[in-house]
Amino acid sequence: MVIGIIVRSIVGFILLCYVLNRISYGYLKARIIRKRRWGLNICCGKTDGGGVNADIVKHEDLPNFRKISQIYDLPFEDRTFRWVLCSHTVEHLDDPEKFDRELRRVGRNVLYILPPLWDLSAAFNLLEHKWIFLTLKKGHLRLPRYVKLPFARTLQRLLGQKIAA
Repeated sequence: MVIGIIVRSIVGFILLCYVLNRISYGYLKARIIRKRRWGLNICCGKTDGGGVNADIVKHEDLPNFRKISQIYDLPFEDRTFRWVLCSHTVEHLDDPEKFDRELRRVGRNVLYILPPLWDLSAAFNLLEHKWIFLTLKKGHLRLPRYVKLPFARTLQRLLGQKIAA
């Protein structure tokens, strides 16, 4: 009986995390991206922002794709873009503030799409993320406050991921 309650609780928690993640990534992210044509979609992954889609790796055949070699020193002139979209990237980076300064150099407006705290599986992704953003919102015109994700660096090092100094 106790084991059944424990199993049902774990399954319920996993289903809750799945539903919250689908709302966060599937619905809210898509809604934000559709709001406008983005001059620059930085670290685009597989998403077309409508303007220049830039990333360090070509994940898919996107229109107007530009491969970049360095995210902290982008190959664009100052204030080239009216709107810059940065979706689910900053939580992975070693230096979010440095990246923010670079995006603000090339764009007049920057919108960050981040994992909100209520999206438990994304906000607390120990395998990939380095930071927890202290927000309940999905979209931000400024980086919200953030803290190091506890144990992430240790776990990532144990799994053999490259950790910057």
